[in-house]
Amino acid sequence: MASRKFVEEKLKFLLLEIEGQISMTLRLLSDADQNLVEKIIARDDYIDNLKSVIENECFTRLHCNMDIPGDEINYIRSVQIIAVNLERIADFCVNIAQQTEYLIEFRQLHQSNFQDMFLEIQRGLSAVLPALQTRNLPDTLKICQAEAHLDSVYKDNFDWIMARLRSGHYVEDLITTLFIFRYLERIGDALLNIGEALILVITGERIKIEQFEALQNVLNRAGMGSSLSEVEFKSIWGSRSGCRIGRVQSHIGDPNQGPGLFKEGGIAKVKAEKQNIERWHTILPGMAPRILGYREHDNKATLLVEFLAGKSLDSLIVGSDTETAQAAIHALEKALLQAWELTRQNSPVATDYMAQLKRRLEPICLMHGQFMRPRQSMGNVEIPGTLALIERCQQVEKDNPAPFSVFIHGDFNSNNILFDRSQNKISYVDFHRARQYDYLQDASVFLVSNFRMPLFDLQQRGRINRVITHFYHFLLTFADQYQDQTVQLRLGLALARSFLTSTRFELNPDFAAEMNLRAHYLMEKIVAHSSPATMFELLPDVLIY
Repeated sequence: MASRKFVEEKLKFLLLEIEGQISMTLRLLSDADQNLVEKIIARDDYIDNLKSVIENECFTRLHCNMDIPGDEINYIRSVQIIAVNLERIADFCVNIAQQTEYLIEFRQLHQSNFQDMFLEIQRGLSAVLPALQTRNLPDTLKICQAEAHLDSVYKDNFDWIMARLRSGHYVEDLITTLFIFRYLERIGDALLNIGEALILVITGERIKIEQFEALQNVLNRAGMGSSLSEVEFKSIWGSRSGCRIGRVQSHIGDPNQGPGLFKEGGIAKVKAEKQNIERWHTILPGMAPRILGYREHDNKATLLVEFLAGKSLDSLIVGSDTETAQAAIHALEKALLQAWELTRQNSPVATDYMAQLKRRLEPICLMHGQFMRPRQSMGNVEIPGTLALIERCQQVEKDNPAPFSVFIHGDFNSNNILFDRSQNKISYVDFHRARQYDYLQDASVFLVSNFRMPLFDLQQRGRINRVITHFYHFLLTFADQYQDQTVQLRLGLALARSFLTSTRFELNPDFAAEMNLRAHYLMEKIVAHSSPATMFELLPDVLIY
């Protein structure tokens, strides 16, 4: 297995070849020397071979060394990404060279501003190897920022070409010139990929440049440092919301300053989360994390909040001692009672459990298309299909609104609930769906999030079932206290929604089918119920696996 020095030598050769291709391409466009076309194309095979040598060495190092440290893995990943994108730049040079063969004359191209783009590309390429060897963050950021500059120059030339095309003259040459600029703009995308790969080497995290800049900005505003060199950043993966989430710990400033949770995503979601956190602070101070910083930028928003102490409830239910698990559930129920009583509004509120289910049918079908039951019949007995069941349940739901509303969390999975044993305290995370609504939305999500834990050991499953049963009776007690006479009917609708929508995250076909069957059972039971809604009875067995 070759050394890192060998890899960097091959990468240096590859960089020299790419820089040569860029220089020849610039000469081709400037001098209209068609003899350079074949030279550019001829060098492409050698560049492909160099890229393959580097890739093979990277994969060999990963495969042959089982104890390789994390920073070395990041280095290998980065080198492989850099090599792939350098080869891509060479391909774009070949594309540009081939486009020149369609030019009738070079006059239109020479009236445009392509030299600026080549200068920016050459600057970016010259910084790659020094940035990799010295872990120089400013040089790395310059490589990333080249993409924005190339985009800007491309846009200026695009507008100029469009204006010239309207005259109806030199159409062929102008369109070919536009294609050439498009390939130059795509070289900027490859440089951005290279810069982000270098950020991975420096910070240990795969983070996009806009996220990097947003994080630096919000850290500076929060007094936690203006550079990632002054903080420890660790990604937290697994979010289904499309947001980037990471844990940040400052190395400067107040030594008592705890870690923070960084979240970057679409403005609507992140802004809603900020507003809902602020609302929770007015309801139950300490239930939500403190906001350390917030910033909107382009179509994104960045939020920095304190990193809350405690363990997630799902881990405690199956992975802690019985006493701790019980203490967590009791603390949760106490917190829920406080929040529900403080925010209860006695006006009826329409629910939309079946509408929520309809909105998620497409991803359910993509994962488990066989779950969508067609209409069937047995003799004179009609067996409605899934869509018909949902429609009929939606009518039942319309006729039975919730008698009151409370301020709910909105995404009340057990892994969004934290318990700090030292303070016997419950806190929540992930607030972007919080709203004034039926308390059974949170209740059903919590119940099904426990049911769907993919644990089938009898002892662990027994603990899960005891938590579900206890919480179910807690709900009925609360409903009785506030004369919620349709609680079991609405809970059936909410559980049917949660069971069926949860199947889109479950790859185990048997377990997914189990949740699907329970959803259909609940909808059939609701549709078949002919007595008053207050007489509907939901047995907790539907929640026991």
